[in-house]
Amino acid sequence: MNVLLMAVCLAVGVFAGIALIIFMAVGERTPTEVRLAELTSEHGVVREEGTDFLESFHPQDLFSMITRPLAPFRDWLRSRDDQLSYRLGVAGFRKPEDADTFLSGKLLMPILGVLIATFTGSNNFLFMALLFGVAGYFVPDLFLFYKIGKRKTAINKALPDCLDLLVICMEAGLGIDQATMRIAKEIESVYPELSEELLIIGYEQRAGKPRLEAWRSMSDRVDLDTVRQYVAMLVQTERLGTPIARSLGNFADSLRTKRLLLAEEQAAKTTVKLIFPLALFIFPALFIVLLGPGVLTVLKALEGS
Repeated sequence: MNVLLMAVCLAVGVFAGIALIIFMAVGERTPTEVRLAELTSEHGVVREEGTDFLESFHPQDLFSMITRPLAPFRDWLRSRDDQLSYRLGVAGFRKPEDADTFLSGKLLMPILGVLIATFTGSNNFLFMALLFGVAGYFVPDLFLFYKIGKRKTAINKALPDCLDLLVICMEAGLGIDQATMRIAKEIESVYPELSEELLIIGYEQRAGKPRLEAWRSMSDRVDLDTVRQYVAMLVQTERLGTPIARSLGNFADSLRTKRLLLAEEQAAKTTVKLIFPLALFIFPALFIVLLGPGVLTVLKALEGS
């Protein structure tokens, strides 16, 4: 009990010290923030109290201010992971501050894990603290992998419908670039992930990037095989001069056929997957119901004899 109380006091002291250091550093502004405040005052932009402050407030900004002392550690982690920005982009986190938020989470989650370990009541506190600390360090990575898989699934699901709309727009007389922007705005409420990628393609083309290069950039951002196949189809259509609307229709049909075959494959696997719940849960209960009365009758007969 005394050891547990000492561990709790130690954890609270460490947490209070970190909080004190953080709050002491919050008041200091970086040179960039000072220069931005000077430019804002020069242009006469003055925030009104109340509504403007609430509209401009974001929780991520507050989190960035609080975790400012962790900047050297974030830079060290960033230097050891060259693919971090790419993984965050595949997951849909493309803002400049998203990388800092992710790295701050990797640094703070082990501390939270150690604090949680103090309340487990285990006699082996060091082992539990190490276990929860290591688990907390990898929690942001697991969350990132989950978001990557979820975003890929959403884009893969939305691609056939998007191609059908693209074919309709092109048959109505629009070019592929205009049709892409129109579809991106139309599907924004239904498929926001694919809409964001299509809007990025339109912005890149407006900036002067060639069409095929813009689509290749999308395939690199999404990291999805179906998108790579679609880009390869566009390249082949561009080289051979075949009608692009017909190629898009055939490709959309092939994606739907592939999805149907995948659904049939998953349905065929259900018979094998049902064996385990049948053997573990249903068959024992069924045996008890069927054989239980007979066993009880035999036992009564043996006792009477």
